[in-house]
Amino acid sequence: MHPWAGIEAFVEVVRLGSFANAAQRLGVSSSHVSRQIAALEKRLDAPLLYRTTRRIRLTEAGRLYYEQCDALVDGFRDADAVLRDFEARPRGEIALTCATTFGERYIAPLINDLLAQYPQLSVRLHFTNRKVDLIEEGFDIGIRMGALEDSSMIARRLTDRREYVVGSPDYFQHYPQPHTLSELRRHRCLHGSRDRWRFAVDGIAREVTVRGPWQANSGPALLDAVLKGLGLAQLPDYYVEQHLAKGQLISVLDAYRHSDTGVWAVTPHHRQRSPKVRLVIDYLAEQLARHLPLRSPERD
Repeated sequence: MHPWAGIEAFVEVVRLGSFANAAQRLGVSSSHVSRQIAALEKRLDAPLLYRTTRRIRLTEAGRLYYEQCDALVDGFRDADAVLRDFEARPRGEIALTCATTFGERYIAPLINDLLAQYPQLSVRLHFTNRKVDLIEEGFDIGIRMGALEDSSMIARRLTDRREYVVGSPDYFQHYPQPHTLSELRRHRCLHGSRDRWRFAVDGIAREVTVRGPWQANSGPALLDAVLKGLGLAQLPDYYVEQHLAKGQLISVLDAYRHSDTGVWAVTPHHRQRSPKVRLVIDYLAEQLARHLPLRSPERD
């Protein structure tokens, strides 16, 4: 048995939590994965996994071995990726996921322009408002919106993103404009997939839980409800700035607007050095800087 045989299968089983998931990722059968790991345990003369019908757990020896092998597997894959992508024009599939409206409005047209320049590339775009597990679902790049959560992923800020609390002139004929965050409890606060609005108070991030008679996981639907006077909403700039300029919406609580929010390209560690991934991220950063220029809080 080759000294490296079975290590990739072992690492994928630990990462994905099952033989079946690891087999699917590696493109082999579950029995093949099981045989590889059994042979590896025999060579090492140590059990690596506790196997039950419901779950898989690492033994103490398995935990120590995994800590050493995890980075090695990514290193081997990176080496293979460098050779595969060692061409003047990048080729292969890019799998990218993004929030629906931003993806449809900005990301898809830019990716389409890029593919016209690099016909050797192919793309799999997935637009959804749920948070996607990039590794579990096999994506190279995730476009994240808002304040970035702590993560083991590699992140690059593509552009800034303002969030406004807005209401229609008709709504404010019936309700006074709020001047403090505590006044929000007296308003009809409409919200999308999250019921907490993000603000900054004396430079410190603060989230306020809001209540209201309307909720949907759709930004355009939320915008329509606000324009029709049903309540207040917190929405990003690309939804509301044209309506603010036309007087169709009024922005309130601007003094509490949070500045630490943006549009990010997030990649798993083992994808970051791929030339085709770098190409896509560099292109998006360059083009979004033209369409959505980086703006500092001082210019609000």
